Amino acid sequence: MRHEETTRAASGEHGATERHGSSALPSLPEDLAELAALCGVQTVFTDAAGTERRVSPSTLVSVLGALGVPAATPSDITASILRMRDDAWRDMLPPAVVVRQGAEAHVPVHVNDGASVSCWVELEPAEPVLPHNATPWRVGPAPAVTPRRAAAAPVPRGTADDDAPAPRHLRQADVVVEPQVVDGRKIGRATFVVPDDLPLGWHTLHAESQGTTATGVLVVTPERLDAPAVIAERQTWGFLTQLYAVRSRDSWGFGDLADLADLAWLTANNARADFVAPGPLHATEPTAPITASPYLPTSRRFLSPLYIRIEDIRETAYLSAADRSLVEWAGEPVRDMSADSAPIDREAVWDAKKSALEVVFTFRRSAARQTAFDEFVLEQGRGLVDFATWCAIAEHLGGQEWPPDLMDLGSPAVSMLRGSLQDRVEFYCWLQWVADEQLRRAHRVGLEAGMRVGIVKELASGVHPEGADVWAQPGLLARGVSVGVPPSSAIGAEGRNRGLPPWHPRELARAGYAPFRDLLRTALRHCGALRVGHAEDLFRSWWIPGGTKATAGAYVTYDHEALVGILCLEAHRAGVPLIADDGLASPDEREYLASRGVLGATVLFADHGGDGVLPTPSELPPRGLVTPTPPDLPPTASCLAGEHIDLAERLGILGEDAQVQRSRARARKEGVMTSLSRMGMTTFDPSERELVEGLYRYLRDTPAAMVGVSLADAVGERRTQAQLGAPVDAYPSWRVPLADGSGALVMLEDLFTSARLRSLVAVLNEEG
Repeated sequence: MRHEETTRAASGEHGATERHGSSALPSLPEDLAELAALCGVQTVFTDAAGTERRVSPSTLVSVLGALGVPAATPSDITASILRMRDDAWRDMLPPAVVVRQGAEAHVPVHVNDGASVSCWVELEPAEPVLPHNATPWRVGPAPAVTPRRAAAAPVPRGTADDDAPAPRHLRQADVVVEPQVVDGRKIGRATFVVPDDLPLGWHTLHAESQGTTATGVLVVTPERLDAPAVIAERQTWGFLTQLYAVRSRDSWGFGDLADLADLAWLTANNARADFVAPGPLHATEPTAPITASPYLPTSRRFLSPLYIRIEDIRETAYLSAADRSLVEWAGEPVRDMSADSAPIDREAVWDAKKSALEVVFTFRRSAARQTAFDEFVLEQGRGLVDFATWCAIAEHLGGQEWPPDLMDLGSPAVSMLRGSLQDRVEFYCWLQWVADEQLRRAHRVGLEAGMRVGIVKELASGVHPEGADVWAQPGLLARGVSVGVPPSSAIGAEGRNRGLPPWHPRELARAGYAPFRDLLRTALRHCGALRVGHAEDLFRSWWIPGGTKATAGAYVTYDHEALVGILCLEAHRAGVPLIADDGLASPDEREYLASRGVLGATVLFADHGGDGVLPTPSELPPRGLVTPTPPDLPPTASCLAGEHIDLAERLGILGEDAQVQRSRARARKEGVMTSLSRMGMTTFDPSERELVEGLYRYLRDTPAAMVGVSLADAVGERRTQAQLGAPVDAYPSWRVPLADGSGALVMLEDLFTSARLRSLVAVLNEEG
């Protein structure tokens, strides 16, 4: 590599600038800008001051490298441009085509120039089926032993050919496209028309020419996701919390799925609320250290077994006296933690639960229970067994660094270890079945108690860069970069690095979007609504090269028509409304989501009233969910009082002058009080409790479909669940148990004895 080539591509210092509006933008090499555009990488962004900025050439080179596109030298760039232009012509069929129901679409088919070609669609069966020879799953040394299914649905019996719909042959459109010479072969493009009457679903495209065949995925998505009547008819409200923090006297130092069922029942019966949102319940590591943040899971598709209630597993009731004693002994070290105000200790809880779960796992299951377990594993498919294999290997290594041969899912070393760890792989599959059953019960309990929505699940926006999802989906999550938020007025001049590996847009499409579909099918199980974090990532993600600041990133665009369409299709099939956390989305992105029937979420203190001046409730746009503060900020009263500023100052992580921030907090509180009092929501000199109640009275008067009430606000909790930027040993982020304003623990059984909670519930149930 010549030194001058490297310098030119990486620095782009030509001394010239472009005039763009009122700002001067340093120019980019034209070939680098062209390559970025071909790869969907944006070269301009708007910073916190509202000024358009050019992405640096070095950032573009790094981001393109993470996309698998070499761009370090001019010769690399030239070769990459040629390859990107030709790639679409190399595939006979696109790997995935996503269309809306009721609209015609075109599909390009590439064949030898002048050759005849046919194209047809094989429709998805009305009921996904397994072949007659499907047997209960076995975890063997070969990865392919686990049958795969196309959809999450009860396992029907029969063959894949029973009642199969007839293929639909596609009409060729009269579209003339000049042939291209690619890899020494002259290739022509035939265009076929996808008709507007295909049913919703995951269909298969076929093409044939001169004895060569190809297949691709054709996904027909709904034009719009219709909100269920329970959401559309009248406004609902419910509690938002982090489940681990809501503990009962029977839980093992950690709020669990039995606590969730009890919380739903108590809330429905004592507060006439319609939902409970327990925060993300995603899978955590099977060994210490366990990541505390629920927004940094090892897998988004599966559940954390930390939430399992041991005593609620049916087999626990039939244990022998000796085995029951083992379970009791396992729980002894952590049972009393529920009444301890110390930070939640996930490692201690998991050590105790795992010991007890291993005892229950070995007990013989009834024939019906064993069949239900087998069918769950068949239903979840290869993804579950791969996840369980990762857990078993991580446990086997015991915190040691993974050797290179185990980092490759398809390697002989992984295959052999999967076989030798068969019992542990089955154990981790069983944990998912148990957790899934207990979550289903919690949702059912809420509905049977009178809730109109039930459990509102939350899908975190990403996964741990060294977790199971990254290991099990090589290439689908980009390496060497992380997702963040660019500098903006909402985030600040430094932006934020969220530390999450992003989907690789091209590889995800090449996989036919199956990983995204499988994630959604699991996320949409056993809930009345699904909240999707960081909805802007469905359109574009801010990619930050490793080792750089959040300011040194670039936007990578995604096929939002495909991602949002698939999201709507899977939600439609599950009968579950979608709520998008779209606070950082652009107005156009918000409008697009709304046009597809995806409900938005308003976080009042982030989206409105930065100075405390609130619009009248009717002036707020109709949204799906409205809440006062996000989960990583303090409860409402504490936030208005500026206590988070004092905390950040004590921890030495306050980025701005403390007095400036305190002055701003006082002005915001005064503005909120003035706004609420003028609207008749509070008195002119409200107490803290009256101020919080007035704020929720205000939210109930907005046109939002759902009002999310922080359980921390209801009991007077003042501590924040997370202090971003604080060292782990300086603040117990995501480990704070629920307490009241005086710091006294609030147990689940005592929630509705809280006078403050009962007073707020009365406000929420006031007739308009």
